[in-house]
Amino acid sequence: MKINNCRSCNSEELVPILSLGNSPLANALLTEGQLAQPEPTYPLELVFCSNCNLVQITETVPPEQLFREYLYFSSFSDTVLQNAKQIVDRLAEQRTLSQNSLVIEIASNDGYLLQYYQTKGIPVLGIEPAYNIARVAQQRGIPTLAEFFNQRLAQELRSQGKLADVIHANNVLAHVADLNGLVSGIATVLKGDGLAVVEAPYVKDLIDFVEFDTIYHEHLCYFSLTSVDFLFRKHGLIVTDVEHIPIHGGSLRLFINHQKGGQPVSDAVSQMLIEEADWGVRQQNLYQVFGQNVNRLRQGLLECLLDLRAKGNHIAAYGASAKGTTLLNYFSIGAEFLEFVVDRSTVKQGLYTPGTHLPILSPEELLRRKPDYVLLLTWNFADEILAQQEQYRAQGGKFIIPIPHVRIV
Repeated sequence: MKINNCRSCNSEELVPILSLGNSPLANALLTEGQLAQPEPTYPLELVFCSNCNLVQITETVPPEQLFREYLYFSSFSDTVLQNAKQIVDRLAEQRTLSQNSLVIEIASNDGYLLQYYQTKGIPVLGIEPAYNIARVAQQRGIPTLAEFFNQRLAQELRSQGKLADVIHANNVLAHVADLNGLVSGIATVLKGDGLAVVEAPYVKDLIDFVEFDTIYHEHLCYFSLTSVDFLFRKHGLIVTDVEHIPIHGGSLRLFINHQKGGQPVSDAVSQMLIEEADWGVRQQNLYQVFGQNVNRLRQGLLECLLDLRAKGNHIAAYGASAKGTTLLNYFSIGAEFLEFVVDRSTVKQGLYTPGTHLPILSPEELLRRKPDYVLLLTWNFADEILAQQEQYRAQGGKFIIPIPHVRIV
């Protein structure tokens, strides 16, 4: 379904930025038996709201189709686990959380974050819409509701007396079509003196570093502090502090309180709002130049791969990721360039990539098959993966890192 109004402010002032054509769903990995069947694709069009400055895509795929069965398990990433443990340790101490507290995580995945609270004896509740992932969390002993978080569920929790001292929402704000419903739900279930901690990829990094491959149908919105501050204030919430963190190619970590709580706004928030204004967060030409940079990147990567193949090199890819689906399909990089993809997730191994139909194997195949080069599709975890693949690299294997510019390491 295509939207004609902004997902945040309902304005009709949506300015086209970039068209990535029709693309398959980023995480719709295929079995061998599905390869011969028609594969659905959906428009992937990026626009900018000139009223509230929110960058968003226009197509909404039903969330039941995207998220009820899901193949991304957070615990397969050491970087994600480390990021989770650090913020848990910090908040548990700062907020003096105890057995009388409650921490809720929206889109809690396999319990990757809540497990660290639980080991401290702090009660937790996960809310995870993917049935298969919620089951894994439940089997690990982490209380988890297999539900979508919205205003209705928030009211239900409130009526049960389940109000949160801390709410986490990592990489979920961008996935929700009903932005206002989610934010009003946070306001409903957060205690008066509670804290919500929201992490979302930062649109400034997307633009500055040409991170176009983070654009896919699950990611409906791309936030600046300017646009997210506008959104939360509408629901009686306020961003009182912000951190710019490196995870996922650059993200905002937002600390959010009830406005009526009187929590002062930090200098970091005030300064970032000024920096975004100076950068051009409200200027549509900034985003349109981004589209031109994406096409230059496409040309550079294709030239690199054509040259390597012409010299007889064998090339594989690392990371059967959502961002990999966008890059491979928009750049038209398939079996003529890449022989296979490896991924650490055992859930993905044995399947095939959407659109390009490349087999997904285990990372051990790099040592067995010894491709000359590996295109790193999960470039946002480059340090972690390069360290894991030290043996392959010691034997002469090289990685092609495509973002923000093509380089070989």
